Amino acid sequence: MAYDLEEQEQIETLKSWWKQYGNLVVMTVLAVAIAFAGWQGWKYYQQTQAVGAATLYGQLDQAARSNDAKRVRDIAAQVVDRYGSTTYGGLAALAAAKAAFTTGDFEAAEKQLRWAADKAKDEDQRAIARLRLAGVLLDMKKHDEALKVLDQKTSEAFAGLYADLKGDILSAQGKPAEAIGAYRTAMEKLDPTVAQRQIVEIKLDALGDPK
Repeated sequence: MAYDLEEQEQIETLKSWWKQYGNLVVMTVLAVAIAFAGWQGWKYYQQTQAVGAATLYGQLDQAARSNDAKRVRDIAAQVVDRYGSTTYGGLAALAAAKAAFTTGDFEAAEKQLRWAADKAKDEDQRAIARLRLAGVLLDMKKHDEALKVLDQKTSEAFAGLYADLKGDILSAQGKPAEAIGAYRTAMEKLDPTVAQRQIVEIKLDALGDPK
């Protein structure tokens, strides 16, 4: 009998507790379930995005190997449009810019490179895009715009290349003293083993660098 009374008390206590906290428990469990389902859904979405982007980029790579500039640009547009937030988006924009540049369409190359410089997921891709963009702007004789692009902060890995190109732009503007300064910076930043450093040294000699 005592056992029955004790059990009844426990049941009543449980009922009272559930009446007070039951809704909170249900809402908490539901929130956890929704969050888990959302995480699983996001994970699946990311996986499908990666697979789709990789497949399209594989087609783009084949087109590039075949020197089919039009197909490269067409596929790149699809990659950027559908998968621009993935790493492949930046790679596609860089490939499209290269294809446009080789066909002499500098404006299209500029457009692709500006997109990559601003929106590519990977920082190295953005740095490469800025470097190539400045080069295209130099070819278009937009010297001030090119220098503005190169003035943006970059990692040490690209600092030498940025300084080298800055020297080219300043030289094209008829500013040999400033160009020499930029080339000297490039010499300091570039790895002594890379061939580009020797090219910079030749540029310095051509400008009559007194050293």
